[in-house]
Amino acid sequence: MFCYQCEQTARTETSVGCSTDKGNCGKDAQTSDLQDLLIYTVKGIAQYNQIARENGAADKEASDFILYAMFTTLTNVNFNAARFTTMLQEAAVIRDRVKALAGDKGAAASGPATWVIPTEVSELLASAEIASVRAGQAEVGEDIVGLRALILYGAKGVCAYAYHALMLDQQDEDVYAGIEKTLSFLANEPTDVDALVGQALELGNVNLRVMEMLDAGNTGKFGTPEPSQARTTPKAGKAILVSGHDLADLAALLKSTEGTGINIYTHGEMLPAHSYPELKKYDHLVANYGGAWQDQQTEFANFPGPILMTSNCIIEPGPSYRQRIFTAGPVGWPGIRHIENHDYTTLIQAAKGTPGFKEDGEDKSITIGFGRDAVLNVAGTVVDAVKSGAIKHFFLVGGCDGADTGRNYYSDFVEQTPDDTIIMVS
Repeated sequence: MFCYQCEQTARTETSVGCSTDKGNCGKDAQTSDLQDLLIYTVKGIAQYNQIARENGAADKEASDFILYAMFTTLTNVNFNAARFTTMLQEAAVIRDRVKALAGDKGAAASGPATWVIPTEVSELLASAEIASVRAGQAEVGEDIVGLRALILYGAKGVCAYAYHALMLDQQDEDVYAGIEKTLSFLANEPTDVDALVGQALELGNVNLRVMEMLDAGNTGKFGTPEPSQARTTPKAGKAILVSGHDLADLAALLKSTEGTGINIYTHGEMLPAHSYPELKKYDHLVANYGGAWQDQQTEFANFPGPILMTSNCIIEPGPSYRQRIFTAGPVGWPGIRHIENHDYTTLIQAAKGTPGFKEDGEDKSITIGFGRDAVLNVAGTVVDAVKSGAIKHFFLVGGCDGADTGRNYYSDFVEQTPDDTIIMVS
């Protein structure tokens, strides 16, 4: 295996990248190679669907599959090798179907489009080199391979956001076309620097549209975020913890657990849910639990109920909570129960069978919900504060601290800013 797509990547004096039997994220070599092969096959689907789209016959199911498949290959999303083997066979069927839609023009497609996908895992793994992120590096050099990786990893992020938007009934044919164009471009193993940079910038424009869709989906379904108090201590009662980004999953769970006496807690990137009117109206959405994703093994062990992972940031479940963690959507871990189609029956049963919190914790909360609408509503006040000198600095924090001890750049930076500062986070 070789992977260097995330901040957990192994770093030495001579190289950057996880290349042993197991990556720093916990992904084993077999899963890593199968992910690479899935991406390779998805490029072939994109090649044919791009042609079919030009013929007015694009396959919607194929476009949706591309989003989902790419999402599963992001860091800390899916570690289940068996699932990737199955998805590769699904991809083969989809690719053949889209090839027929491409018609005679499809004959021009090559590489991923024409790769014969083995049915045996051993044969799949023997083919992994063709799909490695470093394929062709000896011939074209590190810079070209690096630019290809930049576009590929960007495409993964775009697909993940587009998948979230799709779950909120937001979709755009131009976005599908942009993603397929990007993957088809990569399938042809480009070597021209200007073309690579141009494609990266073009993909950035696609991402802007996807973020508009995601925003429209979230606000359209759940209302405009507003300044709100999010409790950070427990309430007595049975409990379920929800982590990840998928607000559609959270909304479905809140509806399914209404009237059951089970309290719902958010974790990690799910914290903003407490600022959406249509989510915080549920009385049993009681609090946010825990801190950063990298602390989950300790925090999940201490949570007295089941945990649902909805989109990413899963770390190998510890023995103390392995039997009460569930996955949904693109998330997966070998041996962990997976929930399909928002059927939370087993999750609710698990909550009823676990202790829950025995008593209320001290009443503590944090204020959240300062989205752009909340800020723009006080724009005049902010401008006056700038004019008076009460505000002298604006900083945008666009990242998060690393998992390793001591990698607290963003926290340290924010703590050292002067009092006359406004901090904006993304």
